Amino acid sequence: MFGWTETLVPVIGQGTWNMERDRASSIAAIRRGLDLGMTHIDTAEMYGNGKVEDIVGEAIAGRRQEVFLVSKVLPDNASRQGTMTACERSLRRLRTDCLDCYLLHWPSRHRLADTIAAFEQLVRDGKIKTWGVSNFNEDRVAEAVRIGGPNRVACNQVLYLLEERTVEHHILPICERQQIAIVGYSPFGQGRFRSHPVLEEIARARGATPRQVALRFLVRHPSVFTIPKAGRVDHVEENARAGDLPLTEEEIRRIDEAFPAGRPRRRHLPTL
Repeated sequence: MFGWTETLVPVIGQGTWNMERDRASSIAAIRRGLDLGMTHIDTAEMYGNGKVEDIVGEAIAGRRQEVFLVSKVLPDNASRQGTMTACERSLRRLRTDCLDCYLLHWPSRHRLADTIAAFEQLVRDGKIKTWGVSNFNEDRVAEAVRIGGPNRVACNQVLYLLEERTVEHHILPICERQQIAIVGYSPFGQGRFRSHPVLEEIARARGATPRQVALRFLVRHPSVFTIPKAGRVDHVEENARAGDLPLTEEEIRRIDEAFPAGRPRRRHLPTL
């Protein structure tokens, strides 16, 4: 768990991209995740053109108080008024009156200052508790902090998996300096997870699976969360067991060597 504003958020949550394909299975998976303490649920108006938000709304009905609920506004909708309107639509589909966090899905053609002004208005109106960004590089994170002010950007949601660790070079450091959480999506590469002898050896020693070892490695930093998507109950159960999996410094070193982060490009981090 990690303090995200005033809420403790599980480091391993539930992503929901593409979960409109099998509604019944998706609802069962989300509910099982809640049973297992995976109460951080991430969705977006883009997913299934709103269908996934509707699925999430049904899945958490009667259990909203347990959930740290996150959704995202499409960049094309992220004008000041468009953001307000999009949030209202998401709230209706999710069957709730407030989001725990609301994100800009990726950088927009609309002025970031207008999007952030809308976020702040939504906070004042009680429609969202916090706001953040997604797919922002370090320069854009710095811009969001300059516009929003200190301690306003709750998180930056980025691609983060063993084969793609470039966020560790520049994005993670600037976010940590600003106390911005990193939420890694697609930790299994959108269903293309490939095991490795090092993962398999550590998994055998720990009575775990290679996927659980991979998830635990990704959340080794106290500011990092991950949101694997699992449309089946058995996959949710596997993911949930990764949160408490112990890894030694030596095991972390071996995984780091097996999946190198690569060489960082040379640049100076933005000054904030």
